[in-house]
Amino acid sequence: MSNNETKVIKAYKGFDKNLSCRGFVYEVGKEYELPEGENPMACERGFHACENPFDVLDYYGNGLENRYCEVEQSGIFKAGVEWLKEVTNPVEIIKDTKDAPAFVNDNGGYFAKIGSSGVSAKIGSSGGYAQIGSSGNFVQIGSSGDSAKIGSSGDSAKIGSSGDFAKIGSSGDYAKIGSSGVSAKIGSSGDYAQIDSTGEDSVICCAGHGSVVKAKQGSWITLAEWGYSKEEKRFVPKCVKTEYVDGERIKADTWYKLVDGEFVEQ
Repeated sequence: MSNNETKVIKAYKGFDKNLSCRGFVYEVGKEYELPEGENPMACERGFHACENPFDVLDYYGNGLENRYCEVEQSGIFKAGVEWLKEVTNPVEIIKDTKDAPAFVNDNGGYFAKIGSSGVSAKIGSSGGYAQIGSSGNFVQIGSSGDSAKIGSSGDSAKIGSSGDFAKIGSSGDYAKIGSSGVSAKIGSSGDYAQIDSTGEDSVICCAGHGSVVKAKQGSWITLAEWGYSKEEKRFVPKCVKTEYVDGERIKADTWYKLVDGEFVEQ
C-alpha cells in the first residue's frame, strides 16, 4: 500500500487489560480522530492497527491479560514499521474480543496453512484435533480447537491455544506460549521461555534455563536451572524441580522462575 491512500478497512488493534494504548483509554462503539490540522505518522501519532489479526501479536504479544478489538480504519493511511501495521485517522472501535483466547477463537481460521518451515510464518486453526508443525523462527501459531497438537522448533515463537486437551511443544529459545484450555500438556526445551496457562489441571514443563511459568491452581509446573561448568566447559543442569500449584505455597496465576533451586515469584 502506498502512503496517503484513502479507503475503509476492517483491522485489529491491541490494548492492555484496561483497553488503553499508549496511555489513552478507548471505548467500544466510539470513533476517534486526531486534533484538527494533525496528520497520522507511523509510530508517532495517529491510530495504529493491523489488517492481519495475528500481526497484532508482534506489538502486544499473546499475554492473556491483553485485550484485542476489531476496528474500522478509514481516511488517510500510512504504512507502519515493516508494513505489519498501519496508522490512520480516524479509527472506530467496533468489537472487543476481551482476551487472547477469544481473539484466537475468532481468528484461528484466518490462515489455512497448517505446516511451515519458513521464517515469520503465521499459522491459524479453528478446528478440533489440529496438528500443527513449524520449524522457522518468529512464527505465530493460533489454535482454538480441542485436542490440538502444536510443535515448534524455531526461536522466538509465539503460540496461543484456547482449546482443551492441547499438547504443545517448543524447542526454540524465547518462546511465548499461552494456553487457556483445561488439561493442557505444555513442554519447552528452549531457554527463556514464557508459558502462561489459565486452564485447569494442566502440566507444564520447562527444561530450558531462565524460563518463567504461571498456571491455575491444581496444575503442576516443572522448571530447570542451568549453570556454566568450568570443568565441563559447558552449561550443565543445576536443578530440576516440580511443584504443585496449591494456591498457597505456590500461588495460582503468578509468574515463577527457578533461582538457586527455589521457585521465586517474578
